[in-house]
Order: sequence, then structure tokens, then C-alpha cells
Amino acid sequence: MAALRAAAPVLALLGLCLGPAAAAAPLVIWHGMGDSCCNPLSMGYIQKVVEKKIPGIYVLSLRIGSDMIQDVENSFFMNANQQVSQVCRQLATDPRLQRGYNAMGFSQGGQFLRAVAQRCPAPPMLTLISVGGQHQGVFGFPRCPGESSHVCDWIRKTLDLGAYTKAVQEHLVQAEYWHDPLREEEYRKSSIFLADINQERGINETYKKNLMALKKFVMVKFLNDTMVDPPISEWFGFYKSGQAKETIPLQETSLYKEDRLGLQEMDRAGKLVFLGVQGDHLHFSEQWFDSTILPLLQ
Repeated sequence: MAALRAAAPVLALLGLCLGPAAAAAPLVIWHGMGDSCCNPLSMGYIQKVVEKKIPGIYVLSLRIGSDMIQDVENSFFMNANQQVSQVCRQLATDPRLQRGYNAMGFSQGGQFLRAVAQRCPAPPMLTLISVGGQHQGVFGFPRCPGESSHVCDWIRKTLDLGAYTKAVQEHLVQAEYWHDPLREEEYRKSSIFLADINQERGINETYKKNLMALKKFVMVKFLNDTMVDPPISEWFGFYKSGQAKETIPLQETSLYKEDRLGLQEMDRAGKLVFLGVQGDHLHFSEQWFDSTILPLLQ
């Protein structure tokens, strides 16, 4: 005890010099199709889990629109580029994010947050966690989340009639990441969102530089996914061009071989993390989330 009392002034001085333990970086989360920022069974639940397990963390769950209903509607019908621009403005004016933040996107929110990383480097995104995000797009809509099946029936018909027409591209979110491997040229020419952020029409060096600034890019694939077609898109793979049966991993795609986004260099530097989880799309346990995802945020 005497030794501890004698050391107390020194320990106090060390505390002043070192300061309090560093707080966890803020977290920005973006929901998927048919969901909203604050649904207590999805994003609201995730936010509460993170705040409980990492005391003091600031979590911003993005809402696109004035209320939850509009937020759900916009996940289907608001131009993805406009959504990304709106989010960039929101992040830029949030004083709690200015020193950097981690980002976690669920389903289509994963590729939307990647677009934020590529287009809006300030404030800086530190780590991007994509939970079931379709980074090479989709070529099929097997089913929809929650109670949105009637909406998806209409979306399927619309995509079949003309996914790459200007009107559909401008007003249907899912068409903006529709990737038809049988019509690659039309996809590259007419896709207003995915083809742009995946550098399909040319190299935007700023996109590449900004993405490579990430400390980590984590991609979670659901190993029993029945909603995303093809599921390997969640690991940035896709169908081999010209057919819709055989898939190839990211490392065999031209995007990687030509290093149009810097993914090859990031992979070699250990910045790409590929995680697999048993379960259907966005089905995971809190135990898995606690043990696998939360450490990436601390």
C-alpha cells in the first residue's frame, strides 16, 4: 500500500500525459432494400447492440427521407446517385464525424457506402464493412425482404422489360445495380450507378485513390443466400462474362486483374477481408456479430 501511495503522483502524471483511453471511432450504418434506419427489428436493433457493447460510441443510422415510411420507399425508388450525394452532405456537416468514421452497410447499403468512400473522402471513412452488399450487382431477384413481395413482383417485370432504359435507370434503385452478363456492353453504357463506381467506362483515379485510403474493406457473404443472385457478388465476384451459370471470384475478374479500383493492391496489402457466415441473406446471430464484427469497430 505504501508503495502504491508513493507511486500515486507518478501515475497521476502519466494519466495526464497519456489522457483517457481513446474512444471508438463513430459508426455510420446504411440499411438495405425495403428497410429503414430505425426499424426496431433490424437497424434499430443493430444500433442498440453496438451502443451497448461499445459504450460511448456515436452511431448514425442513415435515413433517406423525412420519416421511416419515406426511407423505405426511397430504398426502391430514389436514384442511388442522389441518395449518395445526400448522405455525403450529411456526413460532411456532422461535427462528430470529422476525424473519421467506420461504415457498415447492409445489402444494397454496402455498395452505396462504397460509393460514399469513393466519391466523398471528407470526412474520411476508416473501415468499410459490407454485410451482404452486391458489389458486382445482381442478375436476378429471387425474393424480397419482409412484406415487399408485391413491390418486387413489379420490379421483376420492370427489369425484364428494360432495365437499361433511361426512365428505369433514373427511378428504380435495383435497376441501377442490375448487371446483365449477357449484355455487358449495354450494362457498361447505360448503368448510371454500378458501372460508374466499378470503373466500367474508364478510370477515375480519384475513385481508386479514395477507396485505397481505407484501412480495411470487409465483405461478408451469406453462405446460404437465396436473395442475392449471384451470392458471390457479396465477395465482389460475378458471372463469367457472356453467360449466367459459371461464376468467378474477384481475383479472376478483369476489374481485379486491371486493378481499376485498386482492389488488387489492397488485397496484397491485407486490406481486403472476406468473411463467410452460415445463413440466408442478412440472417446472422448476435453471437456471430459480437465475436466477428464488433472487434472491427474497436
